[in-house]
Amino acid sequence: MHGSPPTPLDVDFHEIARRGDTEVMAMFLQAGLDPDLRDERGYTLLMIAAYNDRHAMVDLLLDAGADPDAPDRSGNTPLMGLCFKGYTDLAAHLLERGAAVNARNGAGATALLLASTFGHAPLVDLLLEHGADPTASDALGRTALDIARSHGYHDIARRLEVAARPLPHEG
Repeated sequence: MHGSPPTPLDVDFHEIARRGDTEVMAMFLQAGLDPDLRDERGYTLLMIAAYNDRHAMVDLLLDAGADPDAPDRSGNTPLMGLCFKGYTDLAAHLLERGAAVNARNGAGATALLLASTFGHAPLVDLLLEHGADPTASDALGRTALDIARSHGYHDIARRLEVAARPLPHEG
């Protein structure tokens, strides 16, 4: 005997998402797989697909009803993971598909704070264009501007300074 056939419990769905194998994932989703399935770290299939820059898999999962803002155990959303990685195109796509730009993780950080932390100026611009709050602070009271300055990201700091200025009153 060559062993028993694999059961659903033997399938690593997160590995399928990481590889971007949309054909295989589509079959499981059509068979009733939860598109928001989590692994032991709380990572959803969407989070794994996004973190590995798998655009087609991201679309497949969102089309199947995956929550674009489902957080991991630390409260990080898929958009926040993209801010760590610096994937501007996929972040734009997630925002277009309904990801919340001002969601907060367990430390109170937003995607904008994370993009500033890792020096991803194009992501900072994208997030601001989509309504990210430049005055939001994390649990330690730090804003994206504070973080950009502390890391020496002067260009990002200038962008955030402009974004945080109140608009002049029209008279």
